[in-house]
Amino acid sequence: MNENLDISVIIPVYNEQDNLENICRQTIDALQGKYSFEIIFIDDGSSDNSCKVLEQIYSKDERVKVIMFRRNFGQTAAMSAGFHNAKGSVIVPLDADGQNDPADIPALMDKLNEGFDIVSGWRKDRKDKTITRKIPSMIANKLICKMTGVNLHDFGCSLKAYRREVMETTKLYGEMHRFIPAIANWSGARITEMVVNHHPRTTGEAKYGLERIIKVLLDLMTVKFLGSYATKPIYIFGGLGIFSGIASFLCGLVVLYMKFISPQHLGMNRNPLLLLSAILFIAFFQLILMGLLAEMIVRTYHESQNRPTYTVRKFLQRGDTDEPKA
Repeated sequence: MNENLDISVIIPVYNEQDNLENICRQTIDALQGKYSFEIIFIDDGSSDNSCKVLEQIYSKDERVKVIMFRRNFGQTAAMSAGFHNAKGSVIVPLDADGQNDPADIPALMDKLNEGFDIVSGWRKDRKDKTITRKIPSMIANKLICKMTGVNLHDFGCSLKAYRREVMETTKLYGEMHRFIPAIANWSGARITEMVVNHHPRTTGEAKYGLERIIKVLLDLMTVKFLGSYATKPIYIFGGLGIFSGIASFLCGLVVLYMKFISPQHLGMNRNPLLLLSAILFIAFFQLILMGLLAEMIVRTYHESQNRPTYTVRKFLQRGDTDEPKA
């Protein structure tokens, strides 16, 4: 029953014992009779009775799978485990807190069948606190759109639909789950969004606070670097190095002018621009060398794993049915 399923619903769980039975029942009601499906719960080291509740749910329905982590590894790791063990042609992550509505999944599937690879949920009428959740999320979404070029209103909404083949080439690390559309976009995934329902939390506590803003900013810098310079790091290191070299040269000219021409004479030992010029000159060489080392590491990485620097959407040719070679 696990082969050739239509949908795999993956639900990361962390201390959500009171919500699990409801979210499972709602998901089954939304999909039963319409699609073949499985529900994969990933317990991320819960300290409450979530594991026991999941065991009970598992014993009642063969369409339910449960993965239990030894400790808390974070939502990205939980989602990655779900993606890795999913059997469905389409993978749909869902929050376990009951705020996402499983009834939206059929609409996501309809949208996906219009020719998209990813359909992202947009919590247009979001039922969260304005200061601690909605405003920071709005700022983060605009910043992510600007930095990645992927225009979505709500990157933080877990409710999305992914074609399986897209997620097979998307590797997740750290806290990158919120950037999955941006990461998939590097491979040319076709992405759209649609408005989904959002319900207020009725039980349990939110797991994220304002400290998430710092994590988002740091992860965004990583995503921007990987997306723009992962295969050509010399561009960023070399660019900074050339900037430092030019700045060093200009500082040196000013020092010489102040030494030999300017009436306001400063001794070479007392001129701070001389020290700045030397520091920038050293930084110039260090950044250039760092860029060359990064180029060597990137080439070693791709060549050792036979990892291509491109992905193919479709391959048309006559007389040969073999897959394209990377």
